[in-house]
Amino acid sequence: MSSASTPEAAESKTALILTGGGARAAYQVGVREMLPDPKRNPFPILCGTSAGAINAASLATTAEDFGAGVLRLLDIWRSFHAGDVYRADALGIGATGARWLGALLGGWLVKRGPRSLLDNAPLRRLLTKHLDFDRIETAIANQALHSVSLTCSGYNSGQSVSFFQGRSDLDPWQRSQRFGARVRLGLDHLMASSAIPFIFPAVKINREYFGDGSMRQVAPISPAIHLGADKILVVGAGRMTTPESFREASENYPSLAQIAGHALSSIFLDSLSVDLERIKRINHTLSMIPEEVQQQHGVSLRPLNVLVIAPSERLDHIAARYARSLPWPVRALLGNIGALNKHGGALTSYLLFEPPYTQALIDLGYRDTQARKDEVRAFLEISDQ
Repeated sequence: MSSASTPEAAESKTALILTGGGARAAYQVGVREMLPDPKRNPFPILCGTSAGAINAASLATTAEDFGAGVLRLLDIWRSFHAGDVYRADALGIGATGARWLGALLGGWLVKRGPRSLLDNAPLRRLLTKHLDFDRIETAIANQALHSVSLTCSGYNSGQSVSFFQGRSDLDPWQRSQRFGARVRLGLDHLMASSAIPFIFPAVKINREYFGDGSMRQVAPISPAIHLGADKILVVGAGRMTTPESFREASENYPSLAQIAGHALSSIFLDSLSVDLERIKRINHTLSMIPEEVQQQHGVSLRPLNVLVIAPSERLDHIAARYARSLPWPVRALLGNIGALNKHGGALTSYLLFEPPYTQALIDLGYRDTQARKDEVRAFLEISDQ
């Protein structure tokens, strides 16, 4: 049995939350730290949403050798191409464009309208090849993993559902418009969680179609709390704050790509910032209430130790620098709506699955982590000896 399969790993309450963002999730792979035992999983609770769900699921399947799992993710992200995720060839892009044009010009003649802007069938094939979901249950049985959750958004119900797999003593939960459902995780949960709205098609799970988990996810940190975490490392995929001085004057009407990128950023980033502010207020309030008073009045809240690592640079600007590395059919599609310049780069930043861009994000994630190395090591309780 490997050193990852120790009771201490299972009893730890440290969680890793990986948020969404398409190709932006390459940043998360760069956030890595040397551990005394590279095999041991320092995050027995793993929570993923959107593209972050892919990273979380991959780490869950390799929880018994965490270091090897991280290296595998690095290799995959460094060699990613757009064609590995969605149809990026001229025939695939052309067929999608024809369906959309037909629906717009003669929708009443079309029996089945287009379901998404892009066809992500290549991603399903790639994940089928690389992920063995049976290893999640093995890791849980060997106490190398406590639990893992993948969050999806139901298009019919409007509810945020965190599908989780974990120890037998974990119970499902229900709050306003959000649920935790115990399942045996599989490829459909992953494809649904990473189905960016409009761009990738929804996935039917049981009775309902689900899409990207970042939609309607008002409390992104909630799944980790329900699974028992008291220490949480959140790795974002976009800047949490923008300096006031950054605001630029513009006389030009925003392009379709700029509007779409702004909408996606609202889905992927805003709820996380609000949730972190809520936790900070609760921690502050609890610190002002004596512990005996909390016990007397049955206060069930507990303080949470949360560390957030997020990009120090704007990923849309980085994407604009590398946009030309996309296959020409994708460039043609995005160029027509203004997505290949700095102002429209937000949309491109979600779709730019090409090595120059993903490597730049991996490097940025590594630099940002090294800049806070002491803070990260203290959070993970890593000694210098």
